Amino acid sequence: MHERAAEFTERARERYGIELDVSEFESGTKTAAAAAEAVGCETAAIASTIVVSLSGGDRDGELVAAITSGANRLDLDAAAEQFGVEEASMGDPDRIRETIGWSIGGVPPICHETAVPALMDPTLQEYETVYGAAGTPNALFAIDPDELAALADATIMDVTETN
Repeated sequence: MHERAAEFTERARERYGIELDVSEFESGTKTAAAAAEAVGCETAAIASTIVVSLSGGDRDGELVAAITSGANRLDLDAAAEQFGVEEASMGDPDRIRETIGWSIGGVPPICHETAVPALMDPTLQEYETVYGAAGTPNALFAIDPDELAALADATIMDVTETN
């Protein structure tokens, strides 16, 4: 197992007292579509973690983890509105790595270095099992979406773009 995936597994055990089954895929899981193909599920069952930076107001500069269904696209304006700030933008990769502790492409929805507010797409609750990144662009773990929301201390709300 890749050392970062092993670190993720150990953090989950130490922090939450849970054993997560992490799977690694040679083909990679950088995109929701690639992850779904690797695991054999619908793209919508992939729990993608997107870290955004807030600008303006009392929360200026804060990072937020948005856990979205792989079938949906994050609406940055809706995220900004939720936190009462002027703007939400994609987080800077270096800042994400320093603050969250994981690199883009493998940011898990839980086990962050620093606690940040989290939002979770209600679409994920339509599945018995969802799959999130486990610390690398090639590793995923399976989890019940309600358990994921609880572990991430996530507010369930739709902050995705409407088609």
